[in-house]
Amino acid sequence: MIGILIVAHGTLGESLIHCASHVMGGRPPKLQQLGIGMHDDPVDLLPLGLQMVRDLDEGQGVLVLSDIYGATPCNVVGKLLTPGRVEGVAGVNLPMLVRALTYRNGSITTLVEKALSGGREGVVHFTEEACKHHDQAGN
Repeated sequence: MIGILIVAHGTLGESLIHCASHVMGGRPPKLQQLGIGMHDDPVDLLPLGLQMVRDLDEGQGVLVLSDIYGATPCNVVGKLLTPGRVEGVAGVNLPMLVRALTYRNGSITTLVEKALSGGREGVVHFTEEACKHHDQAGN
């Protein structure tokens, strides 16, 4: 099983884990978060992030999700990456996290693609036409 670490501003990671646990019927294993506060020094948090990655890795790797590309949490993620072993994706949202949790028994490469598609497909402009299509699909 691929471990998942969320590195995000404040309590966003905690909130995403709480919501995903609700959707999935319980807290998923090998899922942790590292919240970065306004006054935290990212250099001080790096050892904790590295330890969390080690704790989450059961041999298949770790997917690290971050909130805003280019922001402080994302910069921390950049220092945790090991291509093919520890991969990162920015722009985390609940659909992305749920998709990642659902597909984490395959390869890390496949999981990155599933996370990206989950994040993209989970963002929808509500229009009357979209709602009709959703209703017709039986959802």
